[in-house]
Amino acid sequence: MRFLDEYRDPVAAGKWVAAIRALVTRPWNIMEVCGGQTHSIVRFGIDELLPPSIRLIHGPGCPVCVTPVELIDKAVAIAARPEVIFCSFGDMLRVPGSASDLFRVKSLGGDVRIVYSPLDAVKVAEENPGRKVVFFAVGFETTAPANALAVAEAHRRGLGNFSVLVSHVLVPPALEAVLSAPGRIVDGLLAAGHVCAVMGTEEYPPIALRHRVPIVVTAFEPLDLLEGIHMVVKQLEEGRHEVENQYHRLVRAGGNRPAQDLVKEVFRVKDRAWRGIGTIPMSGLGLREDYAAFDAEGIFEVEGVGGPESPDCRSGLVLQGLLKPTECPAFGTTCTPDNPLGATMVSNEGACAAYYRYRRHSQEPAHGV
Repeated sequence: MRFLDEYRDPVAAGKWVAAIRALVTRPWNIMEVCGGQTHSIVRFGIDELLPPSIRLIHGPGCPVCVTPVELIDKAVAIAARPEVIFCSFGDMLRVPGSASDLFRVKSLGGDVRIVYSPLDAVKVAEENPGRKVVFFAVGFETTAPANALAVAEAHRRGLGNFSVLVSHVLVPPALEAVLSAPGRIVDGLLAAGHVCAVMGTEEYPPIALRHRVPIVVTAFEPLDLLEGIHMVVKQLEEGRHEVENQYHRLVRAGGNRPAQDLVKEVFRVKDRAWRGIGTIPMSGLGLREDYAAFDAEGIFEVEGVGGPESPDCRSGLVLQGLLKPTECPAFGTTCTPDNPLGATMVSNEGACAAYYRYRRHSQEPAHGV
C-alpha cells in the first residue's frame, strides 16, 4: 500500500492546504472535469479543507451520466429482444431510461451480461454464433481504444453477430461548451488525467488561450488534487492561463499515439447529445463507414426510439456545475441509488452518487432552482 498511502499522507495534505491559503487573495471557482476526481474530493473532504474563497465545481466528467436517455431507451429495446445477448459494464445497468433500465430487462428474462472488457463481449459472440451479441460502448477518450480494438478484432475474426451501441463522448468540446456558456462562473479547470494519458494535452492550450483559463491535468488521489488546485490558484493569482501537467508520472504531451491511431481507424468524430445538456457539435464518436456493419443502431433499426427524462431530475444542472447534488429537492428522497431519477445517482463516477454515499446527512439545505 506504500504507493497509495504516499498520495494520502495527511501531513503532506496539510502543507498543500496551507500553501493554497497563503496564495489566495480573492474568490476563485475551479471546476474538476472528471467524476473520479469528484468522488475523491467528496470522499476525502478536500473541498472542506480549502479556504472558503476557493469553490470547487463538479463538471460533466462522468461518461455514464451524460449518456442521453434516448440511447438508454435504445439499449433497453435491443436488450429485450430474444435473439440478443447484451453485454455491458455493470454501472450502466441501473441508469434509468424514460421508462425502464437494463437491470429490469435482465430481471424479466433478457440476456443482459456484465463484462469487464469489450474483448469479453467479442468472446461471447464467438462462443454464441447463433445469437446477436451487442456491447454497450460508453466512455470518454479513455475507453475508446479498447472499444475500437474490440470492433477491429471482431472484424478480423469475421464475427457478423457482434455489434456495438456507441455512446462515446469527447472532453475538449465539452470544455468549450462549459466555457462558452452565458454567465460562465468557471475560472480554472482540473483536467482528467486518464483522458490525457490517452490523448495527451495538445488540444488544451488553444482552449486555455481562447477562454483565458488555466488548465491543470491532475490524477485522482488527495495530494494530486491539492497540488493541482495549488497550481491553478497560482496561475489565477498571477494572471496566467496556461496548460500544466500535475500528473507527470503518467501523462505526456503527445499521449498514447498507437491508441489514438486505433481510435481514428475505427471511429469518426460526430455531433453527440449529452444527457441533461443537449447536443454539443463534434463531441462524440461514431463508427467509420468501413465498420458500419458493427453499428447496433443500424442493425436493430432503433432510430426514433426514446422518451423524455424525469421532469424531477436536475442532473443536467449538476453536470454543468450549476447545482450541488444536495441542492436538488429530490436528492436522497425521491431519488436514491435504489430508485434513481438520473444517471448521476447510480454511476460510479456520478456526483449525486458521491454525495449520497459520503454526505447524505449534510446540513446543507436543499432548495429549488
